[in-house]
Amino acid sequence: MPRNLAVVLMAAGYPLGAIVGGSIASLLLSQHDWPIVFQFGAVATLCFVPIVLWRAPESIAFAMQRRGSDTLAAVNHTLTRMGHRTVVTLPPLEGTRERLPLAALFSPALLRVTLLITLAYTAQLMTFYFLLKWIPKIVVDMGFQASSAGGVLVFANCGGLVGSLVLGLLTARIRVRTLTMVMMAFSSVLVALFGRGQGSYAELAAIAAITGFFTNGGIVGLYAVLARAFPTAVRATATGFAIGVGRGGSALAPALAGALFSAGYGLQTVAILMASGSVIALIALLALGNRAAPS
Repeated sequence: MPRNLAVVLMAAGYPLGAIVGGSIASLLLSQHDWPIVFQFGAVATLCFVPIVLWRAPESIAFAMQRRGSDTLAAVNHTLTRMGHRTVVTLPPLEGTRERLPLAALFSPALLRVTLLITLAYTAQLMTFYFLLKWIPKIVVDMGFQASSAGGVLVFANCGGLVGSLVLGLLTARIRVRTLTMVMMAFSSVLVALFGRGQGSYAELAAIAAITGFFTNGGIVGLYAVLARAFPTAVRATATGFAIGVGRGGSALAPALAGALFSAGYGLQTVAILMASGSVIALIALLALGNRAAPS
């Protein structure tokens, strides 16, 4: 499976989990108090640990960079599971074996890429989480019943899931960076459009689904861009750094939107301002260029 498609399908797990988890949470809360949701989440997470250890081996490229006495056996085991022939010896190790610290991301060769991708991820998350976290309040303020908010949120996540899958399929024909920028462009327009309000619940659910399609598509596309922009030796560190810093956007977005509402700005103005995150992310990817690091 091509790397871009594999990465995008992995990222599609987030909206899928939100749909399934939200549905299960609703069922649990109909019979129990709110702590049961966290207890269920903890048990579900623990159940997946052995599955990951069993079915998700270390990548061959990464194992080649961190060689040990058992590396050849581990590589052959992975090759066999993937349906490939085994190898007798490993190719020579290129470069040094030293572990590259976090500081390597800020070396002259990688500084620009690190900053641009981290900025893009943070900005796109701000737009995405504004939509995701404020939907319940926005739905009620538009005059709909509070019970309708959960349904709109599910539609937004369904749109996000479809967006992930469609983007993944299109990466076989179109460059992932180009697709991601298209997603971001539509994301900014649709978040602003969502802020105009809708006349009926059906219209609100539809615009939420379409907006979720593009906002989440922009995020999952960035995962694939991340995988291409950094060499194998620092890819895990770079991904962790960008996601770690970028998640600050997910925390900042609801607070920033709340501050704007408290300051007296209307929904349309706040939506336009929060939609600018996708515009900033798009500009960052334009500045990045078609960079693809060697594996």
